[in-house]
Amino acid sequence: MSESFVKQSHFDVSAEKLFEWHAQTDALERLTPPWEKLEIIDPAPSLANGSRGAFRIYVGPFPIRWSFEHRDFQAGRQFRDVMIHGPFHRWEHTHRFIPDGRGACWLEDRIEYELPFGWIGHALGGWFTRRKLESLFEYRHRITAEAMIS
Repeated sequence: MSESFVKQSHFDVSAEKLFEWHAQTDALERLTPPWEKLEIIDPAPSLANGSRGAFRIYVGPFPIRWSFEHRDFQAGRQFRDVMIHGPFHRWEHTHRFIPDGRGACWLEDRIEYELPFGWIGHALGGWFTRRKLESLFEYRHRITAEAMIS
């Protein structure tokens, strides 16, 4: 069962500036909430198409390796993280930086995902996953906003 999650926020900086901030090698660490345990195992060298990386997350006490590949790179406008191996049946996260006039833009995080185990996974974990995504991206967009004004 395919699910979607979208978070959009407006920023008073150019799409290019916001994109550059996300392209820095430590962006994932900066955007990870303090309540989430995440360890970078193999950092992706860039956002370029085909660039791969991996990290470890924890579901309770259980470590899970999550490997991904960057795709659909458009400098200053978007990139996509596609899960190669991890806890979901499918996970694609598209980061879009949409210009809104000369010095402003929209940041859109769009997640297309499928939980494992079909309808059983959805019934048992759908609400939990949705709640986690809402709190994760609320945090990420707040941290991004704070960084853009400092």
